[in-house]
Amino acid sequence: MPRLEERWWSCPCSPGVKPGSESGRLPSKAAEAMSAVSSVLRGLRAAGLVRRGLVLFTVGVLLALVLNLLQTPRNVSLFPEEVVAPLFSSAWWIPPCCGTAAAFVGLLYPCIDSHLGEPHKFKREWASVMRCIAVFVGINHASAKLDFANNVQLSMTLAALSLGLWWTFDRSRSGFGLGITIAFFATLITQFLIYNGVYQYTSPDFLYIRSWLPCIFFSGGVTVGNIGRQLAMGGTEKPHSD
Repeated sequence: MPRLEERWWSCPCSPGVKPGSESGRLPSKAAEAMSAVSSVLRGLRAAGLVRRGLVLFTVGVLLALVLNLLQTPRNVSLFPEEVVAPLFSSAWWIPPCCGTAAAFVGLLYPCIDSHLGEPHKFKREWASVMRCIAVFVGINHASAKLDFANNVQLSMTLAALSLGLWWTFDRSRSGFGLGITIAFFATLITQFLIYNGVYQYTSPDFLYIRSWLPCIFFSGGVTVGNIGRQLAMGGTEKPHSD
């Protein structure tokens, strides 16, 4: 009997030998697998962020070219001849700056929504986004084409149109707040550029700029924000019924 007991306790398959050796390997392998999965997910998120940023940059450049072509015949803004690019009919730096701003704003909107814990789902479909872009281009075109007795009437009209764009395609508090913030800082930057002689507006009535320019910045921020939100959602969500 003593020999049998000795053989039993000395058996390599007995759970008494090297206690916890197998159970110690399993958690380590699971941790390695989880680490690999998380690194892959981080890589995919980074790749998606870069892709969305490039799309938004391209959209910003295209919008800058289109909107500038609409306003050029009325000579709303004037640039020094040495910086004017014949291809753009404006300063060469305008399209890349607008593209960079569009990428920043378009990526900021979904980040703010996620931070606030209020995912935006109102009219989330590409058809609605395209209509929003068309309305924004129309508002910008109206700023150059409509003739009013004074700029105050034009500014009030464009402000109403810009608020209508936000109410029709956004209706979120975060979208309204970001639109106001973007309009404020973009107006300050424009005032700074004009003050330093980079370019100028014809017939300024609000310090160095036209009084309706903040309305264009507001509606542009809402429009680019909607594009950024739709790209972040991947176009998989159904439109919100309202």
